[in-house]
Amino acid sequence: MFTLSLSATLLMLGVGMIVALLPQRIHAMTGSLESVGLVASVFAFAYLLAQLPVSAFSDRLGPKRILVIGYLTCGVSGLLYVASDTAGGIFLGRVVQGLGEAPIWALGPAILSLAYPTTKGRVIGIYNAAIHIGLTAGPLLGLLIAPNGQGDAPFLVFAGLCFAAGVVVFLFLRVPSVPVSQQGTDGRQIVVLLRKRQVVILLCGVLLYGAGYGAFLTVLPISLAATHGLGTTAISLNFVLFYAAISISQVAAGAASDRIGRRGFLIWGMALASTGLVALPVFPGLSVFCPLAVASIGLGMFCVASITELNARAPDDLKGAASGSYYLFWAAGYVLGPWAIGAMAGSNPLFGFTLLAGMFALITAASRSLRG
Repeated sequence: MFTLSLSATLLMLGVGMIVALLPQRIHAMTGSLESVGLVASVFAFAYLLAQLPVSAFSDRLGPKRILVIGYLTCGVSGLLYVASDTAGGIFLGRVVQGLGEAPIWALGPAILSLAYPTTKGRVIGIYNAAIHIGLTAGPLLGLLIAPNGQGDAPFLVFAGLCFAAGVVVFLFLRVPSVPVSQQGTDGRQIVVLLRKRQVVILLCGVLLYGAGYGAFLTVLPISLAATHGLGTTAISLNFVLFYAAISISQVAAGAASDRIGRRGFLIWGMALASTGLVALPVFPGLSVFCPLAVASIGLGMFCVASITELNARAPDDLKGAASGSYYLFWAAGYVLGPWAIGAMAGSNPLFGFTLLAGMFALITAASRSLRG
């Protein structure tokens, strides 16, 4: 848990720096809110395509090697950002970054679920929180390195942190003796699992969670700049708030879900996310951080509860496939959500978020039918 969490924190510290800079750079280059949404979408499209190969190669090469390759690939993306002076070059870097991050998000929870079978909610919550702690500190570090958001220093630091994380995994990670996934030996088993009604509801929620997550990182900051007058510093603090709220909520909800079950966290997580998004237009200026915090806490609760619940429903030899399927749906939402919300913006930049809140409410109602 410590090795996986440390390496993920190093990577996401770098990601946190650049994720606050890339939407602003793209918007400055193109002037298009839809192009800003594509910053998330091209990343997630590559991430989505990588999920099945990650599962297949982790069986043959072992999850440790795939994780190391993932971290090194992320480092290469940082070098591409440095070398790019066009929107196309940045989009290429996002594709490479998506390919690199795919195994880090998916294989980490699968390994932890096997290594800590009785406390999987707690350890997966800690791992996901470690990811978001890095993302929380990243924008602050970015402000120290490049206060005006200009220059290549943040991207060089990002590349260095990625390579360092790969070295940590290579030297110190011990993988559980039980294989992470053997879905390739009988693909029918994972199909049977994914066709269950309760799993379908979970994955529909994950799809919307991915849409919300991607939109929070790309379209929402630019929208709030237009509707609430947020400046560069306030936008960076918005990322800090988002990641900090998700971190804290995942640690708390993950540990509590081991004791009292995950159904309540699935329901209340989406309910809080919906409530926070609906309230965005009501709060002027910096006070908009209040409903943003509520929505972020809700997304964090739903995230840890949903991935833990899906792993709990999967047998040991399908946990890798279950995690891969989870992030396949998450990435599909991450691809489509920001693009759709940006395209629907029109004269009201927050209109798409109101529709997303309605879909969150529908999943809240559907989640009430989930049973153990």
